[in-house]
Amino acid sequence: MFRAMSSESLHEPIELLSEDTKNQHRAIVSLMEELEAVDWYQQRAEACTDPELKAVLIHNKNEEVEHAMMTLEWLRRKVPVFAENIGTYVGSTGPIVSVEQGATGHGSAGGGAEAPSSSVSLGIGSLKGMK
Repeated sequence: MFRAMSSESLHEPIELLSEDTKNQHRAIVSLMEELEAVDWYQQRAEACTDPELKAVLIHNKNEEVEHAMMTLEWLRRKVPVFAENIGTYVGSTGPIVSVEQGATGHGSAGGGAEAPSSSVSLGIGSLKGMK
């Protein structure tokens, strides 16, 4: 019997998914919901004209940030690729898109878009003189 989860965004039949995958899905959906709530509270607080209500909305937003970070920490502890990437990017300094190159010595292997830079070289000049 197919039992739906709290999110209808599963892309594979639930009976084919491990408990680890289902729990990871729950965490990711929860993180998305918390971040969405942060956004909603931020917008409401910024638009609010009553100072006391604005303070309540900001408090609520900050609580949602706390919830999001708790869920992110669960993902860090349970999913190694989260731990690796959090260790690389969170708390880093300098341009964020440069962090990966500094950590690995090369750009994104996943084909992701990188920010254009006038200092980026395609390396063509280094091929001059090669025969």
